Formats: sequence, C-alpha cells, structure tokens
Amino acid sequence: MKLRELARVIRSKNAGPFLLTLDVLFPTIEAFERVRDSGVINVDTISKLYGVPPEGIKIIPYPPGLAFKITMVRPIVSGDIVDTDVYGAQQHTPLLDLIVPLYRST
Repeated sequence: MKLRELARVIRSKNAGPFLLTLDVLFPTIEAFERVRDSGVINVDTISKLYGVPPEGIKIIPYPPGLAFKITMVRPIVSGDIVDTDVYGAQQHTPLLDLIVPLYRST
C-alpha cells in the first residue's frame, strides 16, 4: 500500500532557509502504527528519496498526534538563485508513492 493511501496529510515546508520539514499525519492509530511498525520511514529511505546525507536528517514519530515529522537540510538554500521552491511547499511528492509493507522487513 502507498503512504498516500494511509496518511491524511503529507506536506512539506521550510523550517528556516537551510532546513525542510515533512509532516505525515494519519487519521487513525492503526494507520500510524502500521507505518511506524513497518519501519519504512527511516533515515536511509529519506536519504535516498531526497539525496540528502543521512547525518542531515532527523525523524520524530509523534504518537499523540498520529504523525511523523521529518527534518532535513535543504539541498539548495531557500531563495538561492537556482531554488525552484522558495517555500519548500512542493517537496513532499517523493513520499506519496512510498510503499508501506504489511510488516517490518528484516
């Protein structure tokens, strides 16, 4: 199943000019736990999807909010002459088709 089929909201935005944040929010505890327990949202996956070094990524699961917050360094500083998304609002797309397995792979 794709992440977009389980999440209610998948969005991105700036967390300052040098950082980008991705929010993934779920409608039910079951959906949140399925994604959390699958382990699919991890530093290696985000690094590959976004081309950001693993040390520039922080992932915070937040069970009370049924959410994940992912913060990473921006590959291009917001407002740079080659920046195509100054607000970071279009950077969530790679997460949409992320496949969530039924169980954590070992």
